[in-house]
Amino acid sequence: MQPVLLAGRWQQGQAVGVFRATCPQTGEPLGPEYPVSSWEDCHQALEAAQEAFVQLRRTSREQIARFLFRYAERIEARSQQIAQTAHQETALPLKPRLLEVELPRTVNQIRQAAQAAQERSWCRATIDTKLNIRSYLAAVGPVVVMGPNNFPLAFGSASGGDFAAAVAAGCPVLAKAHTSHPTTTRLFAEEALQALQEVGLHPATVQLLYRVSHEDGKRLVADPRVGATAYTGSRRSGLELKAAADAAGRPIFLELSSINPVVLLPGALRQRADQIAQQFVGSCLLGCGQFCTNPGLVLVIDGPEAQQFIQTVVEQFRQTPPGTLLSEGVLENLHRNVQKLVQAGAEVLCGAERLPGPGFHFANTLLRVQAEQFLQAPQTFQTEAFGNSSLVVVCQDLEQLLRVIGTLEGNLTGSIYAHTQGEDESAYAEVAFALRPRVGRLLNDKMPTGVAVTAAMNHGGPFPATGHPHFTSVGIPAAMTRFGMLQCFDNVPQHRLPEELRDKNPTGRMWRLIDGRWTQEDVKPQPEAV
Repeated sequence: MQPVLLAGRWQQGQAVGVFRATCPQTGEPLGPEYPVSSWEDCHQALEAAQEAFVQLRRTSREQIARFLFRYAERIEARSQQIAQTAHQETALPLKPRLLEVELPRTVNQIRQAAQAAQERSWCRATIDTKLNIRSYLAAVGPVVVMGPNNFPLAFGSASGGDFAAAVAAGCPVLAKAHTSHPTTTRLFAEEALQALQEVGLHPATVQLLYRVSHEDGKRLVADPRVGATAYTGSRRSGLELKAAADAAGRPIFLELSSINPVVLLPGALRQRADQIAQQFVGSCLLGCGQFCTNPGLVLVIDGPEAQQFIQTVVEQFRQTPPGTLLSEGVLENLHRNVQKLVQAGAEVLCGAERLPGPGFHFANTLLRVQAEQFLQAPQTFQTEAFGNSSLVVVCQDLEQLLRVIGTLEGNLTGSIYAHTQGEDESAYAEVAFALRPRVGRLLNDKMPTGVAVTAAMNHGGPFPATGHPHFTSVGIPAAMTRFGMLQCFDNVPQHRLPEELRDKNPTGRMWRLIDGRWTQEDVKPQPEAV
């Protein structure tokens, strides 16, 4: 049985069970056995994380940045093995998906986090020289990161954006691997430990458990030694963790479910229906639809162009070979939720059935429902069928389309396609106004799949897309602010202040709000009273 990474060393934990990953392409057990950790393992990890946090509070931001830079280098040096292992455990394509897209994104966001740790503007230092009151964001404490199954590298618990943001903010990370890809996560943790040792950071800055019981998971996120938790996964499990964390007053940041509505206005379909259909099919079926930004809901106004669009999509869905789903659990949930939509009244245009093995496969599925039916049961028709599936809502006119939008839950994204020469401009204004507060990211003439790693990105949104609409899990430095607590210093002398709040700018590049003005300058000496 594989060891866990606790307190800076690989060791046999106190397991209460074992598991193995499953090959999605064959349905057969894959790789070595991994432990289901007991609460004793969690306790040991939390004690070590507390010790690491004490040291990190005294560690320079430059040293933390050096760890992240070195970790990125070590990942690149082992990229072939990491990507190949992830391919075996998830069936996601080795090229271009894992090796040429997701892995470069992973090291890129780690390096962005390192640069933000060096530059320090993320902490939002605020200085009132007249009253001598100063405040900033400081590391909140040990962070538990629970990664998803669909992005084993870029969202991995020991490699992804949550991990990088937490460490860059000065927080040790206790990573809880996803059981679909434990070996991939172990490879990352091996490189993280080596990088920690090379730069001299506390060895418990990164720890790894593979699996815990549901009860211990809830106990973990509620433990007073945990500064915060970052979770990406199903809504049901996430809400159970949130209830436990909220009851204990512990912060938890969730990415849960999103059907990412796409609105196709009539002028856009008259102008370029075939092009839009091609883009939609590519987005919906990419990675077998296993993206948190997969377009799971399409809104159209009825007419010849809308009907032709639907028929074109059906033909392309039937012609495209279905991909492989990540796990048996994903297959079961997809089948169950598609049937729920059908039983509620959705019409099956294609698919809606499991495919014979080996492995986990589901027919490319397109469903259709009239807006009148949707409005009678909007919550049911917003059931997330995670995978290669989407639901088209056919509206009679713009007013009915706006009524449908008015029933939508929170989503990560919302897309609007409009005529490029302005024919839809009036309708666009109304649709965008109605849709804007319901989505974290609004796209124009673009499908939602894919999340650029840029400081301007918001990969968040209203519930149930996330647990809090104020935060993003992608985009440095904004993602780091989740792992900071606001600390204020009132009438504290210069030599007792943290570097970020002293008169002299510690990096020369750090942006600070000084007397109501954002600046990179030092605090100017105040003239003496006469």
